[in-house]
Amino acid sequence: MSASESSQAFAFVLLVIFLAYVLLILVPFLRRPRDPEGDPSLFAWHIFVPCRDEEAVIGQTLDRMRFDFPEAHVWVIDDDSDDRTGPIVQERADDDPHVHLVQRRRPDARTGKGAALNAAYRALDAWLPERADRDHIVIAVVDADGRLAPNAFRQAAGAHAFGDRIVGAVQSAVWMSNRDDPAPVPGDASRLRQAWGRYLVRMQDIEFRTTIAAMQSLRRHTFSVGLGGNGQFSRLSALDAIAHTSGEPWHGSLLEDYELGIHVMLAGYRTAYMHDTYVEQEALPSTRRLLTQRVRWCQGGMQCTRYLPRIFESPYFTNAGALEATYFMLVPFVQLLGLVLWPTAFVAMAAQGAINAGSLATFLAQSWWLLPLVVLTGIVPFAIWVPIYRRQAAPRAGLREVVVWGLGYWLYMYQNYVCVVRAFARFVSGREGWAKTRRNAENDVRLLAKES
Repeated sequence: MSASESSQAFAFVLLVIFLAYVLLILVPFLRRPRDPEGDPSLFAWHIFVPCRDEEAVIGQTLDRMRFDFPEAHVWVIDDDSDDRTGPIVQERADDDPHVHLVQRRRPDARTGKGAALNAAYRALDAWLPERADRDHIVIAVVDADGRLAPNAFRQAAGAHAFGDRIVGAVQSAVWMSNRDDPAPVPGDASRLRQAWGRYLVRMQDIEFRTTIAAMQSLRRHTFSVGLGGNGQFSRLSALDAIAHTSGEPWHGSLLEDYELGIHVMLAGYRTAYMHDTYVEQEALPSTRRLLTQRVRWCQGGMQCTRYLPRIFESPYFTNAGALEATYFMLVPFVQLLGLVLWPTAFVAMAAQGAINAGSLATFLAQSWWLLPLVVLTGIVPFAIWVPIYRRQAAPRAGLREVVVWGLGYWLYMYQNYVCVVRAFARFVSGREGWAKTRRNAENDVRLLAKES
């Protein structure tokens, strides 16, 4: 077999694996039953909110949390903010015993989100009475701009979540809070930039509410649900088990949430996914900020590959779970390979076909079937999520919007290839700095400051 034939065969194998994975995540997602709710009064609830320069949103977030979940204690970790985040939280803590400020200072601060969450874990541990029932204490991690659904605690207390004692952590669905905003780009932006911002926001909402949710639905069957950085719930006793064996619950990966899920499962617990509740967060209407965020996530996934030997050795990972986790962690490296493999295979096929047909024009005329094949295997696996999204989240969307969103979502997914190249460069060079993603409200403040 020649080199060109080998590359085409390998490309075909990767294509089949990808299409099979799409089918594997699609079926459980469409057939998913609703989850039962439980009694939140059986648990004590604590919410960790990591913050760095969040004065634009933290006050409103605190007020909302205290109103929606009056029984919960809210622990805000100020990671040495340069703005008024700390004073705002302290004012509320002085008036409300359910609000706690965990203050960090440099050089110990600003060393990553995981380190900030570990500081809150230690503060909670010192605050709790010695005989606290740590098996019935649940910690939720919510971003400074996040908003939990009103039924979040009831779902987390359900039989498929912490109502099952083997479950050590659960992840809620994620929605974009600004998905229907008429103008998500702040300031005096052009119409084109406004439209581009709305497009990015909508694509992120489709991504989280369909593709990512479907991946999590599959993971429920393989017992390998991944945790996210927002809307993540953990049983305190599970965090204790990780800290006992590894020193701290959260570790240094740039994808510290997914990394925590691995440690939860290695400690003998299971993770679960809650699709019937959600956490809302802001989608990013800026290309630069979106790519910065995704590069960090991609690099964090690459860092987690160091756990693969432990996953395959662990008696607590199912075979299916180990395979699913392996697929997830290796996808960025496969995408890197695809950047070289797909163009090479296409050029080789076109050149070989042109030689056999007599000319490139003749080959193209005889190969009309390639276009529907590309549509079927390259566009449909992405666009298919949009009708599902419309049924579940946007029933008022018309046919034109569905078609535009479908093509847009297909194009949107190509940002993964941009991110994976940059993430790999950072990964091999050892650059592991943590870049905070600016909030949309923070951008408004910056623009107003420039105008004044």
